[in-house]
Amino acid sequence: MNLHSLLLQRQADNRPITVGLIGAGKFGVMFLAQARLTPGMHVVGLADLDVGRARRQIQAAGWQPEAFAAPSVADATKTRRMHLTENAETLIACPQIEVIVEATGDPAAGIRHALAAIEHGKHIVMVNVEADAVAGPLLAQQARKAGVVYSLAWGDQPALICEHVDWARTCGFKVIAAGKGTRYEPHYHQSTPDSLWDILDKYLRIEDRASINSKMFNSFIDGSKSAIEMTAVCNATGLAPQSSGLSFPPATRFELADVCKPKSEGGALERAGVTEVVSSVYRDGREVPHHLALGTYVVFEGENDYARRCFREYHLLPDASGRYAALYRPIHMIGLELGVSVASVALRKEPTGAPTGFRSDVIATTKRALKKGEILDGEGGFCVWGRQTPADRSLREGLLPLGLAHGVKLRRDIPQGTQLTWADVDYDVDDIAVRTRREMETMFGEKTGRMAS
Repeated sequence: MNLHSLLLQRQADNRPITVGLIGAGKFGVMFLAQARLTPGMHVVGLADLDVGRARRQIQAAGWQPEAFAAPSVADATKTRRMHLTENAETLIACPQIEVIVEATGDPAAGIRHALAAIEHGKHIVMVNVEADAVAGPLLAQQARKAGVVYSLAWGDQPALICEHVDWARTCGFKVIAAGKGTRYEPHYHQSTPDSLWDILDKYLRIEDRASINSKMFNSFIDGSKSAIEMTAVCNATGLAPQSSGLSFPPATRFELADVCKPKSEGGALERAGVTEVVSSVYRDGREVPHHLALGTYVVFEGENDYARRCFREYHLLPDASGRYAALYRPIHMIGLELGVSVASVALRKEPTGAPTGFRSDVIATTKRALKKGEILDGEGGFCVWGRQTPADRSLREGLLPLGLAHGVKLRRDIPQGTQLTWADVDYDVDDIAVRTRREMETMFGEKTGRMAS
């Protein structure tokens, strides 16, 4: 609760937090909209492959052209302006920049940028949760060894859920489940960038379809993004994935504690201490009232009668038994809130959530029967969706992470609904993202083997 005062001190000392942002998508631009209004914070540079588009986006977010007209990073640090570039490495290598915000959404690029930032002694705020799902546990470990902070991004749901879990545990509660809400029906797993609109048109009116990246948007619809985000939560909090992944039970905000508890207690979960995503749609297509589609939650246990009586007295949201209760946040504001992470890593050297182990994975699962020789198109595409899977099973069976199921060729015919393995595809062993992921698998595979023995 003291970040703002620390920022004011940085401003008074004429020593603002210096930030390099990589990626001018929605998340990054929303951050820029607030960063220019935040005392004690200076975005020195923005790197994006399409500088012209980035320039237009920045102006739409309230920046005046002269504010991002610095001809170099060095000039930007002196004049308190921002430098635009296509070259992310320029920002990462700049000695004046303290924090790198990676917001590209590309797993391979995110891993590459994070490794470079660690090498140059920068803190990393990893908006790119896709990269975190592929190799976050290793990246976080390497950052700690280098004396820098690797952090999930506040404003995105994984970091907010991590805060819920931390709050509950700090209060002495046992966490039963944590997660978020989304819109889900079982057939969504087969959604493609083409069929996406058949789903969206039922509940969302988008006039300018050309402004939407349908492949990216489809990753939210087909279940991949939920698996990615819950994997980030598991790896950061110690919660576990369920053995079959997410089941997306429908629930109102007021039913969270009834639904997100173990089946043995009348709920929908296989056990306590897991992640789950609740649906805002019943299986028959009806809308769930008072749903949690953009929110986050935690369900926790009152382990004695006194605590359970307090749940009632202070109007928490208990289950029918009174044993469990839920706390929820109805919304998340993505980039508008990201300054919390930037300030936390720079001023307190503390992440707003970071991997502490490899507990969960996201596995490429076929949307349809695929033929030998087909090229996979990754997250949100026509070929595969991501299923949350326990990491020990992923390691044991050699399963293929969704984040690396892009641009690789199938070696055999694959039936619909199959979780792919490394052996099913031809991949580049020298690719930096592949090398990093395989290094992580070796490291955690050895740990799993030692634990088993």
